[in-house]
Amino acid sequence: MDLVETVYRTTSSFPKEEVFGLTAQLRRAATSIPSNIAEGQCRESTPDFRRFLSIARGSLGEAETQVLIAERLRYINAVKREEALVSLHETARLLNGLLRSLTHDR
Repeated sequence: MDLVETVYRTTSSFPKEEVFGLTAQLRRAATSIPSNIAEGQCRESTPDFRRFLSIARGSLGEAETQVLIAERLRYINAVKREEALVSLHETARLLNGLLRSLTHDR
């Protein structure tokens, strides 16, 4: 959820012409991460949970790529990029740990 807040704050300064482009795409990818974690946790099986966590991990990769694109297009500076990447990497670390713990519980 912290990541989603970071992304929304960061994308609020994107150009208005990006509202249906990169802004929306990055926000969707970020929002998809906790949404998939929550949906997977509500499923009735560990394999289903792992599958939704894997989808969340894919959204992390998508969001990271979009942050780098935003920097290349000069929508954000290096400081904002780093803030977003730190949040993405921390989320990835936690998500990977959760996935590992579920793999060991088989």
